Amino acid sequence: MSQVWSAPVRFAECDMQGIVFNAHYLVWADEALTPWWIERGVDWGRFGAEGFQYVVVASTLEWTSSARHGDTVEVDAELEKLGRTSLTVRFGIRVGERPCCTVRTTYVCLTGGAPTAWPDDLRACLAG
Repeated sequence: MSQVWSAPVRFAECDMQGIVFNAHYLVWADEALTPWWIERGVDWGRFGAEGFQYVVVASTLEWTSSARHGDTVEVDAELEKLGRTSLTVRFGIRVGERPCCTVRTTYVCLTGGAPTAWPDDLRACLAG
């Protein structure tokens, strides 16, 4: 299952070369994560009230081409790996059909500040 999030590239997101500054690709991946959770039926209000949270433990970026001011970026979010306490989401960032960047972010489930297994019903949402 893939979720697509999109936004126009703003002038403020570009550097002096007229291309998107690298840190914005991470922001776009983060923006795409919320609708990705929602599409899977994950209720973070409920899980948060039960003491569960998720945090980023690693992100990698691989560039193919640059997005520029005036482009519209689309971010495809897909589950790449589901572990016992962690998961990795792959974010494919593109302009039209032209790939720009792939972001892979690994999140860990925490309770009380310590890694814990994803709750079974949350895991079912992710695996489904």
